[in-house]
Formats: sequence, C-alpha cells, structure tokens
Amino acid sequence: MGAKGKINLIACTQDAEVRAFLQRCLGSKRKYCFEHCEEIRELRSRIKKNSYDILIIESPICTSKLKRYKPQIPTIAMITDDVPKGLRDVVKHDIDYYIIYPFHEEDFRLKLKSAVERKSWFKELYNEKRDLEAIIELTYLVSSTLEPKEVLYFIVKKLSEMIEVNRCSVISIGFGEKRYAYVVSSHEDPNITNIKLDLKKYPEIRKALSSKESVIITDALSDPIMEPVKDIIAPLGIRAIAVLPIIHRDEVIGTLFLRTSKKKRFTEREIRLCKAVANTTSNALYNAFLFEKLENEKERLKKLAITDYLTGVYNIRYFYHRLEEEFHRAQRYENPISCIMLDIDHFKRINDTYGHRTGDVVLREFAQLIRRHTRKSDVFARYGGEEFIMLLPHTSVEGAVTEANRLRSFIKKHKFKGISESITSSMGISCWPAHDIASADDLITLADHALFRAKNSGRDRIEVSTKKQKK
Repeated sequence: MGAKGKINLIACTQDAEVRAFLQRCLGSKRKYCFEHCEEIRELRSRIKKNSYDILIIESPICTSKLKRYKPQIPTIAMITDDVPKGLRDVVKHDIDYYIIYPFHEEDFRLKLKSAVERKSWFKELYNEKRDLEAIIELTYLVSSTLEPKEVLYFIVKKLSEMIEVNRCSVISIGFGEKRYAYVVSSHEDPNITNIKLDLKKYPEIRKALSSKESVIITDALSDPIMEPVKDIIAPLGIRAIAVLPIIHRDEVIGTLFLRTSKKKRFTEREIRLCKAVANTTSNALYNAFLFEKLENEKERLKKLAITDYLTGVYNIRYFYHRLEEEFHRAQRYENPISCIMLDIDHFKRINDTYGHRTGDVVLREFAQLIRRHTRKSDVFARYGGEEFIMLLPHTSVEGAVTEANRLRSFIKKHKFKGISESITSSMGISCWPAHDIASADDLITLADHALFRAKNSGRDRIEVSTKKQKK
C-alpha cells in the first residue's frame, strides 16, 4: 500500500479507449494512486524503481511484448481485440485476472478488489513465512513433527529422560481462566490430554501464572507456597517441584510442570534446561499451528488460482493446462476427445433489462447448473464473458452431441432467479480425430466456429464442425 493506505496502480496500455475507461474508473477515487505508461521498457523501469500494488496491462498488444518478463505483483489484463491471442497471453504469462472488451465497470471493480485482496494475502503470507522460518530454526532440534500433540509429547518425553522426575507435563491455561487448567501432554502416556486441574489444589501453578516467573520448590513439605495443600501432597511423597511459565507474546499460555520424589532439589543445569524447553514449547506450539494455518491458506490460494471468481467453475488458465494434457493423452492412446463451446443466448438483453448484478447472478447460476450435470471426467470452464467451454475426454462426436442436447434441455427447463424469461444456449462442437485438428488450439477454434454458426442460424441450437478429417 502507498502513502496513507492508498493503493498504487500502474497501467501499461496503448489504446486510448482503455486509458479513458481506467481514468473513468480510477481517476475520481481517492484511495488509488494511478500511473500510466505505454511501453514495456518503461514499465519495467518504473516497477524496478517504485513499489506498486497492482499492474493493469493491455492484451495482447502489450502482453505480447512481455516475453519472459513477469512482474511480481497481481496483474489485470484488459483484452481488447483478438480475444484468443489475448487469452493465450494471459495463460502464457500467468496473469492473475482479465476482462474482455467491451469492459464493464462492475466487472473491473470486482477484478480490482480481488487483486487487492490477493496482494494483501501474499503480504500476510510472506510475513508469516518469515516468522515460521525463524521459529523452525529455533525448534528444529525438538520438533520431529508439526502435529501439536506429538510436539508436546516429544518435549515432555525427552525432558523426562534427561531429568529424573515422577511427573513431567505441559499445562494449558485458557484465556482469562483463573480456576482451572488442563494437562495437554504428560510423559507417561501420549494419550493423556485435557485432564482438568482445579488450581485451588495447585498453589505453585497459580504463583507461576500470577508472577510470570518460574517457581522452584526444593522441599514441598516445608515451602510456604505449598502450606495450603501440605496434607494432600504428603502421602504422595512429593519432594521437589518446578513450574515454568510458557509465554508467547507476553501472555502466559501454559506451564511446564515437573515433580519428583527421589531428590530434594533441581540443579541449576536442570532449571536452565527447563527454562529453555519452556520457551521452546511455546515456539513449537506456535510453529505447529502456524504451519497448519499456512497449509490451509496455501490450499485456498491454490483453489483460487484455478477458479473463476464470479461463476465458481474453472478459469481459462486451468482449462488450457488440462487441454494440452488431455489432448496429448488422446493422441497417444488414440481415444476421441471432444470440445463444446457454449454461451447464453441474448445475454446482453438480460444485462440491459435486469442490470449487470442480475446478469452476474444468471452467469453464476448457469455455470453451476452445467457443472452439476457434467461428468467428473469432463473439464468445464468459463471462457470469457457469457461464453463457457467444456472438454470431454473419451467422447466421440455422437457422444458430444448427446451431452450437448442433454445440457441444452436442462438449461431450457431451469427457472433462473431474478428474471421472468426463459434462457437458452447455443453450442458448437468439435472432435478429434473426426475433424481436421492438428493441435489442441484447433479443437477450440473449430468449436468456436461451430458456435458462431449456431448463433447466426437462430440460436438455441447445436452445430457440429464441418471441417472433416482429411482422408
């Protein structure tokens, strides 16, 4: 973020209409600092010298000049003309977000919001990663696992082996808790956990919690701290006790608790070791939970990276990845593979009649309807705007036509929320090896041409590519 929390954006565009659109969307917003350039060389120079939160770049006119250069900031591509080329550049350069001409302010604002959130996520993850690396360095020797219970048991087990004790436990203290504590790990048994302790019976623990200092008792029967419970502990033969607070970020989150009946006192070496372990226990626990949090966040970002933000289905980047994979597999094993390109008929009319927000709802509902009725082996993605694309491995032309008719029937029967009219869909189909297809891109191109014919022939229909395989 820039000064006073402002978001710094830089745009690389050559089209005057794109610049006018960005100026209209961003020029009056005080929370944005907006800069513009026309050449990639100038863009690289500015990014090197300044810190930007978001990059907006025209595609394909500017993205085609990126070559191997990839700015390490969230990027939004404004695809103006030659949409297939623009989309290929988006995938090639691993660009985070894109919108296709004609541009809509609501669509742009949603992409910009997602990009800003992504920037914030990565900043937070970077800071947590840096903390995690420092913690791992400190706890490496005692952390054979990042599972909290296993970490704690490992600590108390090893400590009990190094110091001869009857009891070595980790005690957890709940936030604001004054009456009870819980044994979360004890060296006798890894399955011992969450045993409730009444702190009235443990004055030594209460003392350590209130003072945030270690409590070392040499003779439990004669120490004033233990006077209230002397009659309780006498039959147990307890002699020496050590309670060491576990502190994280200045808060006591628990204690390391040791008791022995075989000697009168803990040595200075043993106390120093216990203090070090108490500190390490805090870091090991934080390390474990932080690692789990990072893994969850990593999975969420991974899912986000392959999902279209509006419709919840796969995005075009993931589709192209799977397309290359499935097409080469089909050629290798000589199995047919089909592609269905489909879109919503008269979608502009829906936007004009009901508004773009309702249009977005229809898009998402349409996508989810198709996904619910799609085979697990098929790959369904948003191609751009109101267009969607589906890859059907192991599917001939006849099978693809049957599937398209089935989906078209579901769409016509479905009642979409927020609109009174029924919705139909046009579809175009291509198939390898039935059609003259030499590459994965040809599969999309022929399906796109077939969709174009379907729309020009009256819509609400299915067209199959006419480009037959050469004999």
